Amino acid sequence: MYFTALPNVCAMQQIKGTSKKYFTNCKQWYHRKICGKPTVITYECCPGYEKIPGEKGCPAALPLVNIYSTLGMVGASTTQMYSDRAQLREEIEGPGSFTFFAPSNKAWESLPTEILDALVSNVNIELLNALHYHMVSRRLTSEELKHGSTFSSMYQDAPVHIHHYSNGIVTVNCARLVKPDQHATNGIVHVVDRVITAISNNMQSIIDIDDDLETLRTAFAAAGLTTMLENEGHYTVFAPTNDAFEKIPRETLNRILGDPIALKDLLNYHILKNMHCAESIVSGTPMETLQGTMLEVGCDGEHMTLNGKAIITKTDQLATNGVIHYIGELLIPDSAKTLLELAESSSVSTATRMFVEAGLTPHLTGSEALTMLAPLNDAFKGSMTMTPSMRKLMSNHVLKEQLSSKALYHGQELETLGGLKLRVFVYRKNLCIENACIAAHDKVGRYATMFTVDKVITPPMGNIMDVLKADDRFITLVNAIQTAGMTELLNQQKVFTFFAPTNDAFNELPQDERNRLMRDLTPFFVSQRNYTVYVNKIPVADADLMATNGIIHAVNSIIRPLREYRVYNIELWIR
Repeated sequence: MYFTALPNVCAMQQIKGTSKKYFTNCKQWYHRKICGKPTVITYECCPGYEKIPGEKGCPAALPLVNIYSTLGMVGASTTQMYSDRAQLREEIEGPGSFTFFAPSNKAWESLPTEILDALVSNVNIELLNALHYHMVSRRLTSEELKHGSTFSSMYQDAPVHIHHYSNGIVTVNCARLVKPDQHATNGIVHVVDRVITAISNNMQSIIDIDDDLETLRTAFAAAGLTTMLENEGHYTVFAPTNDAFEKIPRETLNRILGDPIALKDLLNYHILKNMHCAESIVSGTPMETLQGTMLEVGCDGEHMTLNGKAIITKTDQLATNGVIHYIGELLIPDSAKTLLELAESSSVSTATRMFVEAGLTPHLTGSEALTMLAPLNDAFKGSMTMTPSMRKLMSNHVLKEQLSSKALYHGQELETLGGLKLRVFVYRKNLCIENACIAAHDKVGRYATMFTVDKVITPPMGNIMDVLKADDRFITLVNAIQTAGMTELLNQQKVFTFFAPTNDAFNELPQDERNRLMRDLTPFFVSQRNYTVYVNKIPVADADLMATNGIIHAVNSIIRPLREYRVYNIELWIR
């Protein structure tokens, strides 16, 4: 542990560049970082102890005093002052057992002026009621403040809502306990970071009366989710404002609003299964939504973030069945997107542009069940000009059915919009379609799925002999194959891996050796080093030339058999 060994000394962590402080004990330590920001650590006497000159740590135990006096000792002197003015002092100095969730001095300073004025202008009723709402008529340590529990306050038994998170944060009505467990003779004080108010509305009621959430209100009603927001629960709703909806292209928004399934997925993507106050977040954490996928809820110092973006405009609108955080951007899950929207990613932006230029937009924005094979940007070499052949190539990157990569199997054939059938190859560490391997998890849209692949797919246009004959680099090799009487073998419908020497490879040889090779082709052995395929130490110059009966890899040098292998007839290695 990082704690000092001095007796009765506690640590306080403050996020650099902010005013946020976290009281630290042995069960709650944030490893010198909170919200990804470094912290400044200071040490002070633990509650109830003080220093003695010349002694180490804080060895002197202070005598307990009543709650009123304790308030002045723990950074809640403003609460102490208002308790005096509201004639609460006699109650919290006298006999009894209370828990006081006491707002810190800074909490009172941050209270809006109009609210504070309303309280102090009527100290005998409004201020007293407000202070009583911060009190429970029994002693409750932080250990006894269980997650999801409620306790009746001393204001008309109105409940206060407790959440005790796994990271050690404890909140009451989303106010964080910044100094818990300050013991007194007649109870216990927990200093909190804000003034709390009684909760009376459920989430649907809050949405109903807020004009900034008018579009969201309409959407929830259309999706049939209003009953859920009225019932008991502990939800977190990230509520897009009207402005957030306005930022979405009208065509996209109308499509989603008019599609009950997509709309329900969209809205459920904004709802977490559990209640998370803003102050409970001290690091980025994936959290499951009602839609079934994850949102990363985090923080960047003083602000809550979603998927790494500071888009939350207002936090902790507390309801009887959860909490609402207002957001300035609409979150659209993959399950509500068209295929083209799925592809709007920087890693496949070139492919997206090529699909559009190839005239495939109607397929990619409609309701067809398809699978897009989207090559990564670096798979495209040189300038990409749309030609009839390129248009055909891009149509062969869209499959005629919606697939899951988990359901693909070796030897499976997949039909494309271009009319070709692509083959599936399953290896130990890769799942490939022809020469391209799947490079990322499936992105599943409303009707279609996108596979990100590492190469532009080159569909086979014939068997191995057809491919070799069509490529001028292999004229000498074709002659050698024909001379050796091996044409029939390479026309067979097997699955070969062929390491094919180019014309340059043959031209490097002395004439007598070339003549010998023309009569007796040597075997090919495969190794791999530094992500480059080598055959008997010869690097492959051009990989993955696809054929209907195998794969060709071009090599620019003649491959000679290794000494430990003595094979005298051609041997085409099959994966």
